[in-house]
Amino acid sequence: MDNRHIVVVGASAGGIEPLIELIARLPADLAATVLAVVHQPAGSTRLPQVLDRESPLRVKSADDGEPLRPGTVLLAPPGRHLVVSEDMASLSSGPRENGFRPAIDVLFRSAAVAHGARVIGVILSGALDDGAAGMVAIRLRGGVGIVQDPGEAIQSSMPQAAIDAAVVDHVQPSAKIPDLVLESIERQPPLTDAGPVPEPMATEVDMVAHQRSAADLAKHPGEPSAFVCPDCSGPLYEIDEGRLTRYRCRVGHAWSPLSLATQQSAVAENALWSAAETLEEKAALRERLGRRSHEAGHHQAAQHFRRTAALARENAKHIRRLIEDATATEAKQTDL
Repeated sequence: MDNRHIVVVGASAGGIEPLIELIARLPADLAATVLAVVHQPAGSTRLPQVLDRESPLRVKSADDGEPLRPGTVLLAPPGRHLVVSEDMASLSSGPRENGFRPAIDVLFRSAAVAHGARVIGVILSGALDDGAAGMVAIRLRGGVGIVQDPGEAIQSSMPQAAIDAAVVDHVQPSAKIPDLVLESIERQPPLTDAGPVPEPMATEVDMVAHQRSAADLAKHPGEPSAFVCPDCSGPLYEIDEGRLTRYRCRVGHAWSPLSLATQQSAVAENALWSAAETLEEKAALRERLGRRSHEAGHHQAAQHFRRTAALARENAKHIRRLIEDATATEAKQTDL
């Protein structure tokens, strides 16, 4: 029986400190490979060095084709998905999932497909819901799910989404997570076979790992939905998995519900700002034409241009108020 254990970790806003605590408390002879995705701004490259200073484990940014070695921590580099196969980790520039590349879901799902019950998934503090679908995949394949207590996390949304989507094994403060990981590694996984990998799950991993469009597939995972992808405007397919309903387009962009709703709001806001700017430009042009018509003695035309300019400015004000009201409402809901 394969004795290799895989620990996969997802962290975002507020997750760096608990990640450091976790890595620092794992022993140098850890009988597992740890792989982690952390949402960071583009260009952030110092996290591997920071973690390496704090941990007895070897911590490095993953290379494409990196072997899975016990006692090693591999971090997804900025802008690349981290994908796990049976013996190695690979990097992909495939479409973003939940608006992120690297995405936690990609790492977790690929680990679940390749290693089944030998996977231990850990979700730390973060916003939105990346990692929820990946945790569902881990639990469906018999792996262990550990989530930081949302009440303790600086950003509770990501841990709470994983709890809501998957029947996780442990919800604990970050200080208890290292011991839970070690206990899970020491405990033999159940002898019951997790069964064959669900075809849609394997297909989604293949789409990311080999950067394949759904146009290359005989059947797209999921069923057609009424929604379009906010990244590419292509049709979204609805995927029901465990307790989670999520979406993927033919290009390969994938969305969990909260991430999709958030990105839809951003797209709508951008469109509204563009409309307001267009109306204000229209008003400015009509005012200029009105002045020129007045100077030329065309008073009726000047009056028409002034009226249309005033209407355009009023409509632009309405749109700006709509944006402000929507932003204020979303801020209040986020604080609840």
